Amino acid sequence: CLCAKLVTARLMARAIAAMLATIGESRHSRLAAMSDVITQIYNAVDPFRPLEPGDPAYVDCEAERGDANILLDLGPAITRSERYTCQLYAGHRGAGKSTELLRLKADLETKGCHVVYFAAVGEDGDIDPQDVQYTDILLACTRHLLEDLKMADPTPLISWFKERGRELNAIGQTKIVMESLDVSLLASQFAEMTASIRAVPSQRQKIRDLVNPHTITLVKALNEFIADANSKLPPDKNQLVVIADNLDRIVPIHDEYGRSNHDEIFLDRSEQLQGLDCHMVYTVPISMVYSNRANDLKEIYGNPELLPMVMVQTPKGQLHEPGFAKMQEILLRRIRPFMSQVSLGSDVFENEDVVKQLCIASGGHVRELLLLMKEAMNRANDLPIPTRAVRRAIAETRDTYRRTVEKEQWAVLAQVAQDRSIDNDEDHRDLLFRRCLMEYRFFDKDDVLQCWYDAHPLIKGIPEFKEAQAQLKP
Repeated sequence: CLCAKLVTARLMARAIAAMLATIGESRHSRLAAMSDVITQIYNAVDPFRPLEPGDPAYVDCEAERGDANILLDLGPAITRSERYTCQLYAGHRGAGKSTELLRLKADLETKGCHVVYFAAVGEDGDIDPQDVQYTDILLACTRHLLEDLKMADPTPLISWFKERGRELNAIGQTKIVMESLDVSLLASQFAEMTASIRAVPSQRQKIRDLVNPHTITLVKALNEFIADANSKLPPDKNQLVVIADNLDRIVPIHDEYGRSNHDEIFLDRSEQLQGLDCHMVYTVPISMVYSNRANDLKEIYGNPELLPMVMVQTPKGQLHEPGFAKMQEILLRRIRPFMSQVSLGSDVFENEDVVKQLCIASGGHVRELLLLMKEAMNRANDLPIPTRAVRRAIAETRDTYRRTVEKEQWAVLAQVAQDRSIDNDEDHRDLLFRRCLMEYRFFDKDDVLQCWYDAHPLIKGIPEFKEAQAQLKP
């Protein structure tokens, strides 16, 4: 009996040990699986990656953006016009313009257009947003046309480049033998020039000084190249379109007379921007659309199309449920591939109130929403994300805005938050450019478009803003 009891005890001990090991392995597997899910979601909410056309994560926010629809706002002018068009597209940085422009590209391609799209400013861009001149944009256009239209005869551009070759060699720009240039090598040379302009300040002005006197001949050579490309496009492609994205990121710099580099690029050089024999779409800084040169822009390019924020609150400060639902859907569309049955208010965050707080804090700005989500995830080891992590993300982002606003601008922000309108002056344009002021649009019951403005929701929690608000007359 004693032996039997000892054997039984040993067997039970082994069974318990095996069970505990199984539980430990199961728990470890669940933790590892959850860690993988968190990593996948973290990368899915990347705020700096525009969505490709057809991406299931795309959310149609047209109704909550004042019926803004790029396919109707820019597309028909290209497909119906008997002449080449040049259009401007504006909006707050990070509002989703690149995603919309890629949708436009895909739509135009189904309607007989060959579209050359490039992000002029960005990680792989050609231009330094802190120091831009028209010449930089022209060289970037030339580079991308050469890279995309390799079936065209590059002879006119080769001739232009050879004439500049000796000077380029003198400033260390090119070491290849000029006689061996073909379309691919020529494209690489223009890429080298744009890279130097972007990354090497000591070379930047030298290259501009060399190219500036010859931009007219460069445009002429480029148009000959485009004409040959048009003759060799496939039968189903009868129009060439160039989309230069991210130019809205160009930082405004004013000279001693008060004129900005934006004026120099989009107004003084408008003939050259419009000079290519193809349809052009340029993004433009939102601050310029609200400058005293807005009417000049309209006379030259037509009315710039603008992508406003998603309206998550009404002008009276109440929650706008349809816009709030869109912001939730933006998060859900990116999370569901990794958590099919998911509730934001229980599976991803601790409760519904935190979800509401996050969406309102974004101000209807898509990139801001995704940035806040990533920052909160950085402070969470598991799901649901703790309320404290979300509040810390909001607090740190709010502090960034606090450092962005200059002392005399708090009163401007408080006034806009009270009146829901802006003035046409430098302070308001600067705050629009830096996303401290946000624009919203909607159609009222009489189908009249209403535009209104507000301080960024995160700014409203800053003590300096509250102090400025308290000093306002009712």
